[in-house]
Amino acid sequence: MKSAIITGASVGIGRQTAALFVAEGYRVFNLSRRPCPLAEVDNLSCDLASTESVAATVATLQQELAGGGTVALVHNASQMLKDSCGACDSASLRGVMETNVVAINSLNQGILPLMQAGSSITYVGSTLSEKAVANSFSYVVSKHAQLGMMRATCQDLMGRGVHTALVCPGFTDTEMLRTHIGTDPEVEGAIAGMNSFNRLVQPVEIAELIHWAHHHPVINGAVLHANLGQREA
Repeated sequence: MKSAIITGASVGIGRQTAALFVAEGYRVFNLSRRPCPLAEVDNLSCDLASTESVAATVATLQQELAGGGTVALVHNASQMLKDSCGACDSASLRGVMETNVVAINSLNQGILPLMQAGSSITYVGSTLSEKAVANSFSYVVSKHAQLGMMRATCQDLMGRGVHTALVCPGFTDTEMLRTHIGTDPEVEGAIAGMNSFNRLVQPVEIAELIHWAHHHPVINGAVLHANLGQREA
């Protein structure tokens, strides 16, 4: 059996990734508070910020995957706040880290024992996994943490036939970006102008890279930037 487990597959990059794996005959699980609109996807309602919710979802997945097989585990969902190093209370930081880091660890711990050779773990990071901008403090911290998780995962799984990578989208036309920047055309234009093609990355472009990464273990341990050639400051 071939399975794909995707967090946040209800919209954007996650939804497009789910569609690609469905088309290939994978059984696809969406882990999200909202369902994926694709009829072929199995929706497991999951609040990644809740330890109890994640644990219950892991238990369900362990039953569903008990027959074995290859698994594409895609850590796509993230929380993003507008904050700064001087204005980020610890409770908010914990919440972001719970979704963006701790939930990933919990899923890995529960699913890894069921992942046979040929499986993969793809972390969806960001350009901000290696860089930083103002007013995105907790997000930048969590995305840097995901980079460390991917590299440690690569080393810990050495010889198991399970590979990993960090896909780092640039400014992508997603619900999360729209929430963060608003709908001002001038703001969107300024952001689009920060790369060589003067446009936002489309979710399907990132989904195609995630799908490709699963099938190409040669990129094990790699950081894959997908930002249309972002202009350096």
